[in-house]
Parts: sequence; structure tokens; C-alpha cells
Amino acid sequence: MSPSSLTPSSLTQYVTPIEVKAGVVAAHFLGRTPALALTDGSVLLADTGGGRLVSAHDDAAILVAAGNGKKLYTGGDDGKVVATDADGASETLAREKGWIDALACRDDGALAWSRGKSVRARDARGEIREWQAPSTVRGLAFFPKGYRLAIAHYNGASLWFPNIAAAPEVLLWKGSHLDAAVAPDGRFVVTSMQENMLHGWRLTDKKDMRMSGYPAKSRSLSWSQDGGWLATSGADACVVWPFSGKEGPMGQAPRECGVRPDVLVTAVAFHPKAPVVAIGYDDGWILLVRLGDGAEILVRRAEGERDAIAALAFDAKGARMVFGTLGGQAGVLDFPG
Repeated sequence: MSPSSLTPSSLTQYVTPIEVKAGVVAAHFLGRTPALALTDGSVLLADTGGGRLVSAHDDAAILVAAGNGKKLYTGGDDGKVVATDADGASETLAREKGWIDALACRDDGALAWSRGKSVRARDARGEIREWQAPSTVRGLAFFPKGYRLAIAHYNGASLWFPNIAAAPEVLLWKGSHLDAAVAPDGRFVVTSMQENMLHGWRLTDKKDMRMSGYPAKSRSLSWSQDGGWLATSGADACVVWPFSGKEGPMGQAPRECGVRPDVLVTAVAFHPKAPVVAIGYDDGWILLVRLGDGAEILVRRAEGERDAIAALAFDAKGARMVFGTLGGQAGVLDFPG
């Protein structure tokens, strides 16, 4: 059954808890297998018959992670970049001096990571190129087409073709830029900022877009399956910006869904097939919201101590959703039907 056609007000009975013994940094799917990157340096593969713990970073913490459906890539404070597959096999791809600040990956196996000002891009053949940013890099994102990276740093972002000798294109805006996101059609680049706002650029003319009004930092960004919407965290609702038109969000107000007063949204994830967004909150609640009519479906009602949702992810078919919290709780939702 498609999430966009679901009518029940609650799906809590379809959630299976996952036993986790450390905080969750990121959640992804490797095929149908939920994969959780944990603060203690391990990767938990939550199979149907039980979980398998892979020691990806011995005696270290995982700081960042990215997944492409085949492998989960993790970067730790040990300077290692590690790839883990659904069978539990792990491979160390890089060893840096200092911790890994950001990671991004592509479906073809290409990978990029940053340490301080240094950005390294590893193509699908394993060839590595390096670029020195003007300041510490906090966010990386691959473009949907072409071997190109968006790199977030202080005072803007840079667009780099690793296989071309030319200098990266620079997008300027004062302030500290954190996460990077590229629209699925490649027309816009958006960054989150230290100043509780987002900033964007339309690449055809480098037109600036200021997306402000957040009470907290927006650190979770997710594009809809058609690229027409960008869901964001950092408020007492999921703030969704329109990107379908030529101007993007310029001159348009965002939509707000899943409003819960005095509770912050900490994680968002669009369904890969339907106009439905999953919303995680800092008290551990999770809602699914249909974008068309704003209808809400409860996935998780948290009880006990406040424990923020740190990560949400759907599998490629949209039949399963995995989540994890900062305090070390997790679960997987299997949609009925």
C-alpha cells in the first residue's frame, strides 16, 4: 500500500524496535537491510532475524555517514573513512590525520570526504583527487548529473569538478555555511547556516535566496521525489520550501506541516515514491504527513525521557522506514499491504 493512500491515524503497530547500545548518527538502507551508524564507532545491520554489529571504527566515534543503497560510508574521529556492505564486510578507504568533517556519496560508488580545509574525491574507479578549500569544509553534496561537488564552507560554497583542472566556481554569501544540498535537477544549491537560516543560489545566474525565520539550526534537509519541494528541520514544524518553478522559493512563502508547538523538528525525510514526508522531533515523536492535504499519520509516540530523533530514512522502494535517536533507540516501520 502506498503511504500517500494510507488512511489510518496511526502506524505504531507496524514498527519493530531495534536494540541499539549507542547513539545513532545516521540511518540508511542497504537494499532492504536497515543500517545504523553509531556513536561508538560501530555499524548496526538490523536484519529480520536479528542485528549484526560491525566494528567499523575501533575505539573511535563515527561523526558522519552517507549511504547509496549498496554501502554505508562512515567517517570517524580516528580519521578513517570506512565502507560497510549489507553482508557486514567493511573496508577502510582512507586514513586522514584528524577527524572527518563531512561525507557524500553517489550511486556509482564515487565518494567525497573532508578534513579541515582538505576535500578528497574518490571516483568509481578509486582514483582520488584533492582540493584545498578557503576554510574548513562542513558540508558536501554531489550533483545528480556529472562528477561535480557542492562544498559548503565559510563565506559561501564552491562547485568543484574533481576531474577538471579548472578552479572551482565560487558562490559567495557571508557567514558560516554548514550542510550542502543540490536540487535533483541541478538548478539550485542550498546550504544550512550557523545563523539559523538557509541560503540558496540559482545556478543559472547565481541569484541569492535567503530562507530565514528558523528558531534553531536547520541541519536536516530532504528533497521530494520530483525535486519540487525541500523539507527542512529547525522549527516547531517541518518547513517545506517550493522549488518547482523557475524562481524556486524566491518570492514564495514556505509550507509548514506537522506543527507541534514548543517541540522542534530534528530530522526530515521525503518518501521516494509519494508526496509524503517523515518528520522526527526532539521529544522522539515521528509523524508522516501527506503534502497535498497535510494529513498526519503517527509512527512513534515517545514516552519517558526526551530523546531526539537523529535520523530517518526510507528504503529505495518506500516500503520500509528506519529511525534512530540521539540516546540510542531505533526501529523500523514496515508499511502494511
